[in-house]
Amino acid sequence: MKAFADLGFPGRLIAVEGLDGSGKSTQIYLLRRWLEAEGVKVYFSEWNSSELVKSATSKGKKRELLSPTTFSLIHATDFADRYERHLLPLLRAGYVVLCDRYVFTAFARDVVRGCSPNWVRGIYSFAAAPDLTFFFKADLEVSLGRILEGRPKLKFFEAGMDLRLSPDPYESFRIFQGRILDQYLAMSAEFSFVTIDANQRVETQQTTVRRLVNQRIDFDQFRRNSPLPLPPPVERLAGRNRRPQEIEEDSAA
Repeated sequence: MKAFADLGFPGRLIAVEGLDGSGKSTQIYLLRRWLEAEGVKVYFSEWNSSELVKSATSKGKKRELLSPTTFSLIHATDFADRYERHLLPLLRAGYVVLCDRYVFTAFARDVVRGCSPNWVRGIYSFAAAPDLTFFFKADLEVSLGRILEGRPKLKFFEAGMDLRLSPDPYESFRIFQGRILDQYLAMSAEFSFVTIDANQRVETQQTTVRRLVNQRIDFDQFRRNSPLPLPPPVERLAGRNRRPQEIEEDSAA
């Protein structure tokens, strides 16, 4: 996989990956606010959000009709639609595109659900690699605690209950997400993930993310004519700006 910069695109794509509850959605939300305040042209896209297939995916999940292969194909359709209609045009227009999950989510989840690794990679072979991929590595108990912080129970698919790993959703979550973590760790070197310790405080992680993005991207190439008002200092970001709906909601499973 060549990155968008290697392919001559004017824009840059930054992706975040991690377990459900790793806090990656909070981090990319804060990164987006910061980049917008810096006057950078930013576009945000998240996993499983294409209007073309979103309703079908939701119905399939509610009725538990999706086999591992169907699950994989419907998410690939979702990604392909967003890739062609949103990501590529904006990258050609010189935007910094932020993705809450990219093809690596499929590479991890679909394989854990039983799909062939070569087959999964084949159906996403049209996609270029991000210019920067952050992997937020969190302990399973930390991820579980964050998910349950804003709601009473785990969702069926984020806990991997469709795989019948355990009748206890919490134990199923640990097994399922643990297997996904193994897949991410195996991919880390292959795709040059930048690993962030997601057990750290929100503001500590965000400081690291901003520093690394600033090192990799020349903001002057992507600025709008006039910047937006500055966000609060990074040390004040924890808690107040962390919205429950931003933490692994629609992207779960």
